[in-house]
Amino acid sequence: MSHDDDERRTARMIRGESWASFCDQLKNAGQVVLSGPDDELTRAEGFRYLSRIARAALQTFVEHGDPRVPVLQRVVHETAKMGADNPDNVYLNATLHGDFRYVVRGKRPLPQLTPGARAEGQTSVSLATQHGHYGRGNGMPPVGQLDTTQLTTREDGRFEIFLATRAPDALGAGQHFLPIGEGLGTLIVRQYRLRPDDVLNELRIERDGGDGAPAVLTGPYLDDALEQCGGLVNGAAMLFSAWAGMFQAHTNQLPRFDQEMSNRFGGLKDIAYYHSYWRLADDEALVIEASPPPCDHWNFQLNNHWMESLDYRFHRIHLNSAIAATRPDGSIRLIVAHTDPGLPNWIETVGHRFGTMCFRWVRPSLPDGTEPPVPSCRVVKHAELGSLL
Repeated sequence: MSHDDDERRTARMIRGESWASFCDQLKNAGQVVLSGPDDELTRAEGFRYLSRIARAALQTFVEHGDPRVPVLQRVVHETAKMGADNPDNVYLNATLHGDFRYVVRGKRPLPQLTPGARAEGQTSVSLATQHGHYGRGNGMPPVGQLDTTQLTTREDGRFEIFLATRAPDALGAGQHFLPIGEGLGTLIVRQYRLRPDDVLNELRIERDGGDGAPAVLTGPYLDDALEQCGGLVNGAAMLFSAWAGMFQAHTNQLPRFDQEMSNRFGGLKDIAYYHSYWRLADDEALVIEASPPPCDHWNFQLNNHWMESLDYRFHRIHLNSAIAATRPDGSIRLIVAHTDPGLPNWIETVGHRFGTMCFRWVRPSLPDGTEPPVPSCRVVKHAELGSLL
């Protein structure tokens, strides 16, 4: 920022305009909720959703927004959700800047494996760098990606990943390079915990050459941070509300989601996403069937209208390839229903009658030009589910 811009932002902060503007942004975001469904549950979840995004935004941009002192933090988790957050993922984010170099130090759970292999009880991990961040809008185009299929470690399971705009001259055993873009950026880590007792990787990030201490708080920093917070609350609410509206055009079906759009908003290029809307009457159920292609794993989840995953702490609202029952031919049948049909792979609606949903094939391995299969969906009467046996 220029000196004049710093002075302007400092004056805004001192006069209280930074805070007032942030509060106005929160108030404006309420209009997104008011433009959605007006039943009690959806409205209550909508306003709670705004409070959750605000909490995540303040944590991200006010507390941990300094790229000189990056922090791997859980922004999206059990009580802060957005964009069809995956219940199988433990998400970590860190703020980056192209002016600096970083190193992620980690340790894989033992036993050690060759790249691409996965032991029972181990989590897969993916690290992706994106341009920009959630508070600025205009998407987050991908820069680089590194995952379990490429990750090598030393004998003790430890590794380092160097993040910079330019690669190091040489890399040793268990060392890797992940490019970042010019200007502000984001590191998004996904650890895929397919079973509750899967062991996570140990991960931490630091700036190469930094002293580990944050700068003294300034007016420009706080003004900018609050602006980004308001931008995230408004931007996320508007974006995913618009997506929910778009998905209603193919309610109770699961067509392939546009991959380019997914990548632009933080999705991974090697995941095939199938986003849609679901709506069931009291006496109806949704039956989803598919034959999994060769892939790292798959999952399906149920969300509310605001694209928040339903409460997976207490309810079975998702299934994946590690925990779902398969049929003798390897195919899968999932059943979304309001009450337990007494059949395998029941997914609970948790008091909801409609919402969004998402199916994922993670790293499908198919011949060039071959698309992964589209899950088939049909609505049936709940009383007819017994005939599926």
